Formats: sequence, structure tokens, C-alpha cells
Amino acid sequence: MLRLSRPLHLLLAALTYLLGASIPAYLGKPFQLTPFILGFAGVLLAQASMAFLREVFRPHNEPLIEGQTPKQKETLRNNLLYISIGMTGTTAVIAFIVHLNYTLTLPSFLFLFSSIILVLAYSIPPFHLVNHGFGELILALHIAYVIPSIGFLFQAGENSRLLTILLIPLIVLALAYFLIINFITFPEDEKYERGTLLRRLTWERAVPLHHSLIAFAYLMFAFIPLFGYSFNLIAPAFLTLPFAIFQIYQLRAIANGIPPNWRLLTSTALAVFGLTTYFLTLTFWLR
Repeated sequence: MLRLSRPLHLLLAALTYLLGASIPAYLGKPFQLTPFILGFAGVLLAQASMAFLREVFRPHNEPLIEGQTPKQKETLRNNLLYISIGMTGTTAVIAFIVHLNYTLTLPSFLFLFSSIILVLAYSIPPFHLVNHGFGELILALHIAYVIPSIGFLFQAGENSRLLTILLIPLIVLALAYFLIINFITFPEDEKYERGTLLRRLTWERAVPLHHSLIAFAYLMFAFIPLFGYSFNLIAPAFLTLPFAIFQIYQLRAIANGIPPNWRLLTSTALAVFGLTTYFLTLTFWLR
């Protein structure tokens, strides 16, 4: 069951939440420990619920765990459904507690509501966007935009231009990461006819799209000083640029027929998104 919760997604959600929660202190807002803890628990529950609901509504011809009997599969599916409902309910209770004790602002409520909507739209029929070529985009938006925004708003109460311009390139890097995962799972996705972004685009379109996403993200980081913020603030993001270039090189080589090293490519893509988020978070906490 731990594997079905997609621990790497939870790790990335935790990193982006910490990034969002680190920015208000830089802007002069006092740090509030209790809303921070409650928000952290809420976003992790929402992200885990997204992963579990995906498995609950996975097509019946796909196994949840290799070697399961039909009865074991149905039991696990039901258990995951009950757990997901409990997680979603707990997230709502957390929002209510925050509202009672700290007054939940309208932007905070809207992002919490958006999180629930994305979780449901991603995983359950009739939407089930995970199987219609939009799953990767929903994941990128949830992890790299909605979750850090909740972390920020639980501290600051209102949105900030700095937050928005930081999160746009992170969304793009997140989408590039999930697209890389599509390349790795492509044979299995073909077997079960899953509607992933890669299968919708085809390799011929997905490879240049991936390269464009990486280039766009770092260009956006480079343009942030034009909005009146110091370059030193976002300079740590460029520490991962060599990894990003190596990521493009690896995928280009694979597209040209060189045997792939999927583990290395996955690690590189994870480092680009994860370390960029970590370095930015560390910068804001230290300031």
C-alpha cells in the first residue's frame, strides 16, 4: 500500500509546501507554527488521496499489485476507497479548524477547494483525467502550484506576485518530470492503452516539447529580476541547470536510438525539479 501512495509524489508535495511556507517570512510576515503543521498534514493527505483514488478507479483489466487474485484486488480497492474518503474528510476538518482559530481567508479557501477538485477530476469518473492525457498536467498543477500556494496562504493570508512568478517555472519543470515518467512507463501504457500525455502526443512531438519546457522554465527564472526582485534571490535555481542540460541530452540520445538508462534519466529529472525547489526553499528560509 505504501507503493500505491506514490512516495515520490508525496516528497515533492512536501518540498513545494515548504517552499510556499518559506516565502511569507521573507516578505515580513510572522511565521505561524500551528497553521503550518495543519496545512502540511492537509496537503499530504490530499496528495495521497489522489494516488489512492487513481488505483480505486483503475480499469479492471489492470493489476494493482502483481499476482493478486480477483478477490484480493477487490478487497484492496475497497480499502483504498475508504482510506481516501477518510483522508479527504480529514482535510476538510483541518480547513475548518484553521478557519475557526485563524480565520480562513477567501484565497486560502479557494486553493483548498481547488485541491479537492483536482484530486477528484484527476482520479474518478466521469472525469478521470489521468486516463485522458491530462493527468500529468493535473499532477504538475497540484504539486507545483496549488500545494505551495496553500503553504503560502496559511502563513500570509493573501497571494503575492513573487509567489506566482516563482511557481510558473516550477509547474513547467514538474510537467517535464512527469513527461519523463511517461517515457519510462511507455511499454506498459501501450499494453493497457492508458491515455497518458506521451501517448496522446506521440514520441515525435513529446521529445521537442520536453526540451522546450526545460528551456522555458530557466528563461522564466532569468526574467524574474525584471519584476523588481534581486537575481540573488533566484540564483540558486540555476545550480540545477547542468542537470537540466544533461536531462535533455539523455532524452535526445534515446530518441536517436541509443539504449536508454531509465534509472539515470529518472534520477536526473527528479533532481532538476526536486533540487530546484529545495534550493529556492533554503534560500528563503535562510533570508
